[in-house]
Amino acid sequence: MAEHTRFEKLVADAKKHVTEISPQEAAAKSQSGEAVIVDVREKDEWDEEHIPDATHLSRGTIELDIEGKVPDLNALIICHCGGGGRSA
Repeated sequence: MAEHTRFEKLVADAKKHVTEISPQEAAAKSQSGEAVIVDVREKDEWDEEHIPDATHLSRGTIELDIEGKVPDLNALIICHCGGGGRSA
């Protein structure tokens, strides 16, 4: 559909600057303390199910709220969403 073309292009452009990793790699980095997992899905999705120890910051508020949830400016942040578009 034409209305999704712009979104798909934005996601494709963003993914050029993002390194995708496997769920196993993300879990290992989180468990070792090397990274923080941030779930950028909406609250109802988070409430339904989420990764243990992940931090919830919906895509609509992440820029505003990230400093309060992840104060370390040098922290490795792994973003998680349902399909990859919002986390890019």
